[in-house]
Amino acid sequence: MSAETIPQSEPLRGDQVQNNAGGFAWAVDDMQRLRRFLCLGSEGGTYYQGEKELGIENAQAILKLIENGRGTEVVETIKTYSLEGRTSKQNPIMFALALCAKSTDLKTKQAAYTSLSEICRIPTHLFMFIKYAHALGQNWGRAQRRAVSKWYTEQNASKLAMAITKYQSREGYSHRDVLRLAHPSTKDPLLCFLFDYITHGLAKAIENLNKPKETTNDSTKTETTVTDGKQQAHINNENDEDAEEFNKKLVTVEQLKEFLETVEKMKTSTDDNELVTAIRQHNLVREHMPTGMLNSTAIWSVLLEKMPLTAMIRNLGKMSEINLLTENSDAEKLIIQRLKNREQLQRARIHPFNVLVALETYKQGHGFKGKLKWTVSDNIKNALEEAFYLSFKFVKPTNQRYLLALDVSGSMSCGTINGSPSITPAVGSCAMCMVTLRTEPYAKVVAFSHELIPVNITKDANLESVMTTTRAISMGGTDCALPMLWAIDHKENIDVFIVYTDSETWFGKIHPTEALKQYRQKMNCPNAKLIVVGMQSNGFTIADPNDKGMLDVVGFDSAAPQVMSLFAEGQI
Repeated sequence: MSAETIPQSEPLRGDQVQNNAGGFAWAVDDMQRLRRFLCLGSEGGTYYQGEKELGIENAQAILKLIENGRGTEVVETIKTYSLEGRTSKQNPIMFALALCAKSTDLKTKQAAYTSLSEICRIPTHLFMFIKYAHALGQNWGRAQRRAVSKWYTEQNASKLAMAITKYQSREGYSHRDVLRLAHPSTKDPLLCFLFDYITHGLAKAIENLNKPKETTNDSTKTETTVTDGKQQAHINNENDEDAEEFNKKLVTVEQLKEFLETVEKMKTSTDDNELVTAIRQHNLVREHMPTGMLNSTAIWSVLLEKMPLTAMIRNLGKMSEINLLTENSDAEKLIIQRLKNREQLQRARIHPFNVLVALETYKQGHGFKGKLKWTVSDNIKNALEEAFYLSFKFVKPTNQRYLLALDVSGSMSCGTINGSPSITPAVGSCAMCMVTLRTEPYAKVVAFSHELIPVNITKDANLESVMTTTRAISMGGTDCALPMLWAIDHKENIDVFIVYTDSETWFGKIHPTEALKQYRQKMNCPNAKLIVVGMQSNGFTIADPNDKGMLDVVGFDSAAPQVMSLFAEGQI
C-alpha cells in the first residue's frame, strides 16, 4: 500500500505505536519523555489517561533511562531544568530526583544527592524531596543524612534564618523533624544557635548560648562539618522566590538572636505600626505576619516595597481585595513597572506558565479556592499578559514564513497542564502560539480538528480574544495532517509548520509526516520543517524521529521558543 493512502488509524511504518486515540504516531524517546514530564507534569491527567496512569508511565521512562546507564544524564537534565527555571512547578523535579536517589545504581544515587543542595533551593523543595523519597521507600541512610545535613550546614546563616522562619513547615515536615532525622554537625556558632532554636525553641536556645554545643543531638554526629569560612557555593544560590529579597546580614549571634526575637514577637502582634517597623528593620515577609493582620493596607504597602516577584504575582488578588491597587495608585504603578521588566522577570526565574495561571486567575476576579474576591484592574491584567511574553527566554525573529496550527479537538480541552484548573492544553496552545506570532513578521494561524479553519488572529490580539475565537470553532476528531494539506491546496509558501497538539491524531486519511513530504515536493520546498509542540506529558509525537526536518519540543519549557527559533534557522 502506498504511503499516500495509509490512514492515520493504520501504521505508516513498523516503528510507529498506537496512541491513546487509536491512531498511529511515534513514541517519544525516554529522555524527551523526561523533559515533557519535568515541564508539564502528570497532575490532572489527560483526556485519555488518568493522572495515576500518566504518572506511572513517566516514572517508568525515568527508571528505564537509569537501567540503561543514563542515570547521571537524568540527574544532569533535572538539574539543568531546575537551575535555568525551565519548569513551572517543582513537584516533577523533586519526584524525578527522588527516583534517582532511590536508585540501586551507585553513580545515579551519588549524582542525585550531590545535586540536592543546588536543586532544593528553599525548604519547600527540600521537604518535597524528602516526602517523595519516603513515599518511594527510601530510608534515612547515610547518603540521605549526609546530603540533607549539608543542605543546612553549607548555608549562610542570614539566608538560613530567613528561610526557616519563612517556610517553617511544608509537605508534612518541619525543620525540627528533618534535623532530628539528619543530625547535622557544625562548628559555626550562628548555625549552632539556629539549630538549637529549631529543635528546642528560642528561650532554650538563648539559655544554651554559653554552653559548648556542636550538634543538634549530642549523641549523634554526621561527617558533615563546616570549618571556618569554607562554606560551599550553595551559600550564593538564590532562592526562586527570594531572588531579589534583601536580608540584613547577620554576622554575630547577638544579631541573629535579635532577628529571631523579632520574628517570634511579631507572631502575636496586633499593632500595625509595630509590624511595619519590624518589616522595615528586619526585612520580614508576608509569612512572618499574623494571619489576622493580613487585611491591613499599611502592612501590605510596606511588604510590597521589597516583595519578591513570585510572591507579588501570587498575591495580586489579595492586594486588590483590600483596595491597595486602586487605579493609578503608587502600588499599582510599582507592580506594572516590575511586571514589564524583562531583566527582573528573568533574574527571579519567573516561569511563563505561572504568569499565565496568575493572569487566568486574576481576570476572573476571584480565586478557584476560598472566598477571595476582587475588582479586576485592566492595567494589571494587561501587564500580566505582557509579563507572560517577557518571561520566555529572549528570541530574535528568524524572518522565516510560519504556519501556526492549533489543535482544537476535544482532547485538547480536557485535562490540565501541571494540574492548574484554569490551563487546559487548548489554553496553553493559544498562549504558546502568541509568543511566536508576536515575534515573527511572517506568520499565519489556523485551527484544526477534523477540519481546518483559518483564524484571524493578529500580533496585538490579547489571549482572551484568541481563546474566544478558538472556542467558537466546533470540535471533532484529530487530524494533524491538515495544516500541510491546506498549505498545498492554497499554495501557501511556508518554511516552518508549528503544530500545537497532544499528538492523539487518528482521523486523517494520510499521516502528518507524509503530508509534509507531499508539501515539500509539490511546493518545491525541500527544506520545509515541522515543529511539534507537545502539550501533554504522554509518550507520543507526530514528528518522525528519522527526519532531520522535524522536531518535537516540550510546551511550556521556557526555552522552547529559543530552541524552535534555532531549529527554524537550521542551527540545530
